[in-house]
Amino acid sequence: METESKEQLLKSLAKRVKQLRKIKDVTQEEALNDTGIQFSRIEQGKRDVQLSTILKLCQYFEITLHDFFDGSFECK
Repeated sequence: METESKEQLLKSLAKRVKQLRKIKDVTQEEALNDTGIQFSRIEQGKRDVQLSTILKLCQYFEITLHDFFDGSFECK
């Protein structure tokens, strides 16, 4: 994967996680305490997230994987 496209994907992922966290109305610290996931690193787009982490995020936000990657998720 090209570095540029990987960076764009991480930015899109960061944006989506932040959006979902704000909808749930929790802080990064609250989300960390609830899940053990470092939301700050994900939301900065600096962490390459594993599928298992994405699945855990879906459980936390009570959404499906399909919902996570809905139409607002930009991947070029």
